[in-house]
Formats: sequence, structure tokens, C-alpha cells
Amino acid sequence: MAKAFRVGMTRDFLKPDGTMAFGDIGLDLLERAPGVACEILAEGTRALRADQVRDFDALIVLAPRVTAETLEGNERLSIIARFGVGYDSVDVEACTRAGVLLTITPDGVRRPVATSMITFILALSHQLMQKDHLTREGRWAEKADYMGIGLTGRTLGLVGLGNIGREVIRLARPFEMRHLACDPYVSPEAAREMGVELADLDTLLQLSDFVGICCQLTPETHHLIDGARLARMKPTAYLINTARGPIVDQRALTAALRERRIRGAAIDVFEEEPVDPSDPILTLDNVIVTPHGICWTDECFRGNGRSACESILQVAAGQLPRYVVNREAADHPRLRQKLQEYATRPVG
Repeated sequence: MAKAFRVGMTRDFLKPDGTMAFGDIGLDLLERAPGVACEILAEGTRALRADQVRDFDALIVLAPRVTAETLEGNERLSIIARFGVGYDSVDVEACTRAGVLLTITPDGVRRPVATSMITFILALSHQLMQKDHLTREGRWAEKADYMGIGLTGRTLGLVGLGNIGREVIRLARPFEMRHLACDPYVSPEAAREMGVELADLDTLLQLSDFVGICCQLTPETHHLIDGARLARMKPTAYLINTARGPIVDQRALTAALRERRIRGAAIDVFEEEPVDPSDPILTLDNVIVTPHGICWTDECFRGNGRSACESILQVAAGQLPRYVVNREAADHPRLRQKLQEYATRPVG
């Protein structure tokens, strides 16, 4: 009898009572696949240990970190399917050295994260949180003090015009805003086709009424938006971050908000997560905060899950999946051999 292709899922897919936390995430694709067995890891840890993963061919990973130590001595694992698009929690070079593919799920997060950016834009422009508090606190008569701003003719500046940034632009078109973007990997011709003007970062910050962070966290983008950059923003402007917390210097952002040097912000991500309940940014009335979950919808988790499962099934069939981060791993002799074995293994 052929050995099953074993898939492990990190334990943070479960609620504390042991039931699945996120509804339909497409696991039926794995359940229906002959010769594939899927199970939840027995222990939940912040970083995966080598002994937890050594008996699996594939992993679906939500939050835990994957380090060089995770992969030490592991010759069975072939693919880590990251549930989402960020992979700063994974040691990509270690995966490549070990011949392990790392995949992400850009097709799953594209619309949900872009919709989240639009949600924040609308909430900020209409002062939704402030008006909610007025109503709850019996301050109805003060509503004239909290006038919102219309979007028509305003400028939306995106730091990053990749998978999610392009979707934000598509969703924002009906609002008739001016669209700017800073992205060194996008040509002026491609930007023009989307109705976007390319600008350097300082110019974008100076001109935008809403600045949206849509880039990846890399060594180059760490604290890309620091105190000096925040000082270039209009005092009437809003900052929105749905990407990764460390792209923005959170201490500098807190100071800018406290001193009203920008009008407000909406952040779904923090430099340290979970955010400390005593963090001063949580005391401010001109920032909307969410727990790195603003995009968590049934659509998001179903899309992410199906994309991750499809990548795993392609590897189980001896094929390279579509959304591979480290394509160099495909040249690893051990992975090439495993893909050949997967392609010819009996599954009945």
C-alpha cells in the first residue's frame, strides 16, 4: 500500500475548544484527493519545531514562524503553504537550502484586503468611529463638530502597486479620486493603464489625502514610513496600514497622531503582535485599530484555503505550484527526486 501524502496544519486553525475556527477553508479539496491525509499538529507553538513537522510532506501554516531550526534534519517535507501573502515569518533561505517550496495565496487575499483598505478610507472620511461614540454617549448635538470629507477629487496615494494595490485602485474608481502610487517595480506605462500616476515617495506623501500601505515587509521597507516621512504628510491626511506593522515606525506614528500633525490613521497591523494593551497608540481618539484581522471574512479564508490546498495538491501530483516564493528550491536535487516520485506514486 502506498504511503499517504501527509499534510499538517498549524494548530491556530482551531478554536480553544478544538473546533475549526474559520469555517470553510477549502479542506474538502484535500479530503477528496486520493492518497492524501490531512491533520492538525498536536501542539500549538509560536515557532514550529523540527520534531513537530518531520513526518509531513506538506504544511499549511497560519501564524507560527518557520525557522532554520524547524527544517533541520528534515528530508520529507516538500512544501510549506503559507496561508496569506506575507512570508516575513518564514526563513525563505532555509527553505531553499532544504529543498522546500514556499507558496503564498495572493488570489485569496486580493479582494478581501483591498476591500479592507476601502473600508478604512470610508470610515475615516466619514468619521465613523467618532460619530458612533457621539451617539452612544448622548452627544447628539455635537455632530456638526465632526464633519467628514468627501472623496471626489481627493488624492489616494498607495505605497506599493502590486496584487493588492491594483485591486484597491479598481475598487476606488467610482469615488473619482486622483490615484498616485510609489512602486519601483511598476512601469509608467502599466500605471497609466490603471489610471495611476507614479510618484516618488516624498511627493506621494506631500500630495495625498489618504496614504495606503500596500507593500511587502522587507529589509528595505522596514520603517519606510518614519518620523521624517510622516512630517511630509498633510496635516489633514490619513495613513492606512493593512500590510505589515514594521513598515511604519509606530512610535513616530503615535507622536504624529497625538500632536495632530496628521488628521488620523487606521491600522490593522502593529510592530509587535499582539499589540500590548497598554500601548499608547490605543489611547488615541484619531486612530482606528483592528487586530490584524480586518480582512478576515468567509471570502478571505475560503480563498486562502483553497489556494493553499491547490498548491499542495499540485506538489502531491509531482508538479510545481503557481505561487512559489522561492523558485530556486525547484532545482534542489532532493525536491526534484520527490516530485518524480509523487508523479508516479500509486494513489488507489
